[in-house]
Amino acid sequence: MSFINVLSVVIPVYNEEKTISIVLDELLLREEVAEIIIVDDGSIDQTSNIIGTYLSHKKIKFVKQSQNTGKGAAIRKGFDLATAPFVIIQDADLEYSPGDYPEILKPLLNGKADVVYGSRFQGGAGRVLYFRHQIGNKFITFFSNLLTDINFTDIETCYKAFRREVIQNINLESNRFGIEVEITTKIAKARVLKIYELPISYNGRTYDEGKKITWKDGIAALWYIVKFNLLKNKKSFFKEDWRKVLKK
Repeated sequence: MSFINVLSVVIPVYNEEKTISIVLDELLLREEVAEIIIVDDGSIDQTSNIIGTYLSHKKIKFVKQSQNTGKGAAIRKGFDLATAPFVIIQDADLEYSPGDYPEILKPLLNGKADVVYGSRFQGGAGRVLYFRHQIGNKFITFFSNLLTDINFTDIETCYKAFRREVIQNINLESNRFGIEVEITTKIAKARVLKIYELPISYNGRTYDEGKKITWKDGIAALWYIVKFNLLKNKKSFFKEDWRKVLKK
């Protein structure tokens, strides 16, 4: 399989009028991208109007949610609409570079992986920012690994890529930032999925530049780790038996 037109890019967006056009312009130039699924989660700035100027492009799919229901809800909607062989999450804030797509796709294309995470903590280039955020991210990942027995270095990364039939076989319920933990727990609990992690570049934002996640989301992530690992019935995680799904 070639790199051309193999990727559905899911973009959850909320009040990103300063950056959305830059992200879309870059994605439309990438040969890997088959479709760009934008889910506007109730933006109250000019984000939707800017996206509207791109709707004539055949690769663009656009859904506008009437109210802000959370990043997780937007991602779930995007996953449902994906049709390309592989699916990746892309934030609209320029923190993550689509230039990393070829390396992320390689393990998926050659059959070595069903899921690929791009890690900010494996040595890729990155902007120097908040130390406490880094420690918080690493602790969340450590606690998740402790319960899933999977050795990730960065579960809170945006860049999670999947074979489409894999992510569409997972029952997801989180509406907000808990989606990161939920996806990680459920792919780990499947036990039959081949999971890769590789370094990516990362150009983090400051709060003055529009960063939205806070310490409250970190506390919530710890709760979601407990919830999905210890309090949920594993039988409810998946739609079909994995033996059928992985043969598709």
